[in-house]
Amino acid sequence: MRKTAILLLCAVLSLGAYAAADTARVYRFRVSLADKKNNPYSLKHPEKFLSPKSLERRAKFKIKLDAHDLPVTPAYVDGLRRAGMSVLNMSKWNNTVLVETADSAAAVGLTSLPYVSAVRLLWAGQPAAPKAPKTDRHDIVTNRRDTLDNYYGRAVTQVEMLGVDKLHAAGFRGAGVTIAVVDGGFYNADCLDALRGCKILGTRNFVHPGRSVYEEQSHGMQVLSCIGSRWENAIVGTAPDASFYLLVSEDGGSESLVEEDNWCAAIEYADSVGADIVTSSLGYYEFDNPSDSYRYRDLDGRMAAISRAASLAAGRGMVVVNSAGNSGDEPWKKISVPADATDILTVGAVDADRTNTNFSSLGPAADGRVKPDVAAMGGRSAVLLVDGTVGAASGTSFSAPILCGAVACLWQACPGLSPVKLMDAVRRSGDRADYPDNVYGYGIPNVWNAYQKLMKK
Repeated sequence: MRKTAILLLCAVLSLGAYAAADTARVYRFRVSLADKKNNPYSLKHPEKFLSPKSLERRAKFKIKLDAHDLPVTPAYVDGLRRAGMSVLNMSKWNNTVLVETADSAAAVGLTSLPYVSAVRLLWAGQPAAPKAPKTDRHDIVTNRRDTLDNYYGRAVTQVEMLGVDKLHAAGFRGAGVTIAVVDGGFYNADCLDALRGCKILGTRNFVHPGRSVYEEQSHGMQVLSCIGSRWENAIVGTAPDASFYLLVSEDGGSESLVEEDNWCAAIEYADSVGADIVTSSLGYYEFDNPSDSYRYRDLDGRMAAISRAASLAAGRGMVVVNSAGNSGDEPWKKISVPADATDILTVGAVDADRTNTNFSSLGPAADGRVKPDVAAMGGRSAVLLVDGTVGAASGTSFSAPILCGAVACLWQACPGLSPVKLMDAVRRSGDRADYPDNVYGYGIPNVWNAYQKLMKK
């Protein structure tokens, strides 16, 4: 009884914080469920909720399924709907459901349901409809190509810095590795010549279901271009032969904890369809509602729902590569979530001369773990622009996917490595592996050197 009263009070106080800034009409809540009882799904029949490729990945690394793998109990979700809630997304790893309602009192009252352990308000306001484009997005595409003498074109420095070019020459270009790119949108990625050869296995929009991932935000397209571009003498990515799922979780209209729930749903979807690697150039610490913002002491890999999900991925046979953040030259300075997660590769940014960029976020994690884990080129990285030409952009948003492609090639070369051993090999190949710090982490990896050492064992 006392716990329920506290939850109700917290929800009301949160509503007040939002109401001060906005006349809210719609509310989004994270509903935490108490258990997964009365579940029609069983760990004895995982084929009912995981794809063959996902199960093959688990079998390969002798990973046993556990309660995290079970879907959220459908009867509980139906009960939330009967209570007037619209279900937006859910996380089986966190056992939560993201719901939306115009009746905030009804949502707060969900705590009376026996299977609900907590209800937290994440966002309140009027959902912004996606903006209609002023012109047809195809009209801006020129696909103008500037050819250089080097095979990798403008991407040559960011590729060679990690020793990926040597893995490519040895025949390892990411074939057979599936990468899920979790981002905010892949504007025009379906009509740019440099991405014509990119193997897209599927797309999904967790922010605006039913809306094409190719119609909003270009950030994800640029991230994808760092890995999957195949335009000889113009831009070639670090894993051009890999396969991809393009997943949208970032809502450009607001900054709220809802995006964590979207991200969790996206990474769990990536697991279910059999992705091997997730690359995410997203991070959060400050939200529109100040009371939701994280403090440095929260960055322990366990406080944030998004970090808990990222930390679970390796135990499902996946590697998560996430950007460190771009707050190094801002008052916050530190990494964000999920960059604080355990058992992932958090990537900082360096310039072409291998010195750290002033914006790359700093570690360590709140519990003292070295962060970032490694660094890659994020200062003026070669990326595709929405018109199909090659340009430059800066941020750990680009060092992370550049590193991700290198990891994919190394995993193709050494397919027997578990996620933890693969990540350890990448860290140990860093140029600061003997003296890691909170700026470069273990340094700039050389995946060719990592491959050679692994082959000697």
